[in-house]
Amino acid sequence: MASNESSALASSSAIGFIGLGIMGQGMAARLLSEGVAGSTEKPLVVWNRTASKCSDLAKLFPDKTIIVKNTPKEVVQACGITYSILSTPQVAKEVFHAAETGTLAGVGPGKSIVDCATLAETTMQEMEQAVIDKGGRFLEAPVSGSKGPAAQGTLIFLCAGNKDLFDEIKNTGLQAMGKASHLFSEEVGAGTRAKLIVNSLMGTMLAALGEGLALAESVGLDANKMVEVIGQGAIANPMFSLKGPKMVVKDHAPNFPLKHAHKDMALACDMAKKANVEYSVMESAEKLYRNARKDEALGVADEDFSAVYEQIKKKQRT
Repeated sequence: MASNESSALASSSAIGFIGLGIMGQGMAARLLSEGVAGSTEKPLVVWNRTASKCSDLAKLFPDKTIIVKNTPKEVVQACGITYSILSTPQVAKEVFHAAETGTLAGVGPGKSIVDCATLAETTMQEMEQAVIDKGGRFLEAPVSGSKGPAAQGTLIFLCAGNKDLFDEIKNTGLQAMGKASHLFSEEVGAGTRAKLIVNSLMGTMLAALGEGLALAESVGLDANKMVEVIGQGAIANPMFSLKGPKMVVKDHAPNFPLKHAHKDMALACDMAKKANVEYSVMESAEKLYRNARKDEALGVADEDFSAVYEQIKKKQRT
């Protein structure tokens, strides 16, 4: 049952969740379905920019205690631990720093923030310091996985920050939402670096698949047959098996929007440039995603990142 009242809350036991978008909805649902939150004693307290997403979650779990708040500040104030995953770096910063209503405004001693978004390393570090300065604890926990794994509880958490907080939630919240959790360092930033490496490799691989399929079609080969062949050899992998058949039929229903994939590719390129390492392959793939994102005529920025294939084919025709 959904409620806007705070009387049922015990701030030390309630679990908060900020952001019920493509990823957050599935993650919050796992906290409920696995019994980590949603009881009278340990309600799930939620906020989302589009309030209807909160109502939608409550309708899916009519037997669970879900409390909807008007601001992120109110969520944090009501809970001991609050998870957050917001769609873009800009939104994440705005929601976190909003003076009267934001996440940071609710932080104080005894409050813990677990941020699961993919942001710039410096942004995560600034957020951590702001939380610590107010007496709270912070864990960066960007996730590897998209909409499907979020709903299935098979995400991979790439963490850094407060070890005690990580240990507290590893076998509860993180286990409910994911199949693995890794603490890379107690220094925030390491989790973000790991996530950018994973996502840049993923984006580069999918762009390479797109180029391969486009080449196959251009020389008279059946793209579906090539997807089958690829799946039988040494380069077979789950992403190619999942995305390949959909790419051939132009099914780019968003699981991981292309605009978000490009954001991660760009951040990874910046990281590689600062580290003074070779990244020419990654940079070429980033350019493909950037062009696809900016191409208003193509209109694929909000589609799945597999839609980079449409940019590849368009470039091939010109």
